[in-house]
Amino acid sequence: MEKKRFYITTPIYYPSDKLHIGHTYCTVATDAMARYKRLQGYDVMFLTGTDEHGQKIETKAQEAGVTPKQFVDNIVEGPKGVKDLWKLMNVSYDRFIRTTDEYHVESVQKIFKKMYEKGDIYKGKYKGKYCTPCESFWTESQLKDGCCPDCGRPVVDAEEEAYFFRLSKYADRVRDLLENTDFLQPRSRVNEMIHNFIDPGLEDLCVSRTSFSWGIPVDFDSKHVVYVWLDALFNYTTALGFLNETYSDYDKFWPADVHFVGKEIVRFHSIIWPAMLMSMDMPLPKHVYGHGWLLLDGGKMSKSKGNVVDPYVLAERYSADALRFFLLRTFPFGTDGNFSNELLINTINVDLANDLGNLLSRTTAMADKYFGGTLSEAQAEGDEDAELIAMASALRDKYEAQMEKYQMQNALSEVFNVIARANKYIDETAPWVLAKDEATKPRLARVLYNLAETLRICGTLLLPFIPDTCTKIFEQIGADADLTTWEKAAAFGVLSKTATLHKGENIFPRIDAAKEIAELEELENAQKAKAQAAVAPAIEVEPQTTEDVDFDTFCKSDFRAVKVKACEAVAKSKKLLRFTLDDGTGTDRQILSGIHKWYEPEALVGKTLVAIVNLPPRKMMGLDSNGMLLSAVHTENGEEALNLIMVDDKIPAGAKLC
Repeated sequence: MEKKRFYITTPIYYPSDKLHIGHTYCTVATDAMARYKRLQGYDVMFLTGTDEHGQKIETKAQEAGVTPKQFVDNIVEGPKGVKDLWKLMNVSYDRFIRTTDEYHVESVQKIFKKMYEKGDIYKGKYKGKYCTPCESFWTESQLKDGCCPDCGRPVVDAEEEAYFFRLSKYADRVRDLLENTDFLQPRSRVNEMIHNFIDPGLEDLCVSRTSFSWGIPVDFDSKHVVYVWLDALFNYTTALGFLNETYSDYDKFWPADVHFVGKEIVRFHSIIWPAMLMSMDMPLPKHVYGHGWLLLDGGKMSKSKGNVVDPYVLAERYSADALRFFLLRTFPFGTDGNFSNELLINTINVDLANDLGNLLSRTTAMADKYFGGTLSEAQAEGDEDAELIAMASALRDKYEAQMEKYQMQNALSEVFNVIARANKYIDETAPWVLAKDEATKPRLARVLYNLAETLRICGTLLLPFIPDTCTKIFEQIGADADLTTWEKAAAFGVLSKTATLHKGENIFPRIDAAKEIAELEELENAQKAKAQAAVAPAIEVEPQTTEDVDFDTFCKSDFRAVKVKACEAVAKSKKLLRFTLDDGTGTDRQILSGIHKWYEPEALVGKTLVAIVNLPPRKMMGLDSNGMLLSAVHTENGEEALNLIMVDDKIPAGAKLC
């Protein structure tokens, strides 16, 4: 009989920075669901990858002095990159797509052309608000306090020729999809999408850009590159071979069973994505599930704030399984959760060390001590057995009911209810008392057998969450692979009555909470200091002083109007711009200024600025800087901003300011 099929995806991540624990959360949840379906016997396709085009990546590559492809290659394939992290976290993806892959580029160009030929894409002019970090266009009414409604950061005015997708054409069909099906989950997300985006009226969507070049070229109009969200969304189909010959799984796996996505991109996946599929006359995915964020101190993690939690540090310190378990046991998948070091350590100590680890350690140690490891076939049942056996026998069905609703934390709660009952069962039966009398040895053998069987069933259902640990559990209780299948997880009494158990290493050593929390705080403080230094003002500013400067000293400063003849970024510097200036002397003046964070060099050519020209030369990155450009530093939307002092272009170069 042919296996049932299951196709699950994560979002493809935008590799502008290293991934943090929030990204890890979604990918680990997707991995757990994929492993669960494989355990059930499904033929699973688990897709993840990286979304590698867009203006932000082009800008960051320029700042780093590398090409965009080199920039994303380092983050995806380099040391401690995306693939390294997924390997560390034991993520069992079946396929990894990069949107720079040639087959994906080929498919997206064909898709764009098909939608254009159908009349669903047309050329126009975009004028409005744009969020560079989110690669998102917004209308004035969609902004929140003047900022991007997704990330809360400032937007900029944008105007350029662009192609548009007729999103408005599909508004009624998308509304019906959201309101009258279970396409979008959890249900609370539906109201958000209807109220915030569909009720105000869906506007046609900008789907190409001309203001930068790092993207998939529109093959019939070379000025344009495909907007990142059309490019990115179709990865779910191109990775299966849609409109390319690299893969041939499209007919087998499409439509997807579920896309797991963060709540900040639910709009794209539940409104724009189905509308584009409708335009292409393609089947829609069965479900989109929008999970919540991991919050720190009540706010979203942000590299610029220095408050991201490094999954490498935690996984290497406590094990990937401990981190996987914590993420999926602690936070309801559909809502936000507040991360803290205390919560992490407490979860590891209570659930993994005290409950699961202690149950395994006590069971195997008693089998070793009282039976030399191999249980006696002569076993006697007791009145205390019934409740534990009933709970263990019913566990798989209860667990399945929660997993099918993507409520992984509830599924784990069901498992740990049984584990707690097994620990209580040890206290009720008192094996150390039974071991004192040969007449009660058959009863002791049965008690240890019941504990081993409970561990087998619980371990089987924990495989999607802590796979490496479960392998160790099975080794210690003598359960071969054919005893830890989905079918046998519903049956009690599968282990041989004469199973051989042995006490192995402690699967989760208890952590000294106070010591660990203090050390983690030190690491985080160092991380915050590094992040704050990275976003510190690019220009070194002398400390302010209240000391008066006499008039004669002030008059010695020579302020001149200078015209920018050329401006370029300094190689190997993220901050410095190199200005070639006309200062009216007939000889070009070179000044270096650390303002690349706020200005692109080409935008300054031809401008008239103000410089102090009688400062002694300074060496910066091996180059002479002869003077200083004047600027104003201020706070804008809670962040430091800088503006060069510019004067009327009618003022000639060299004019003295007084």
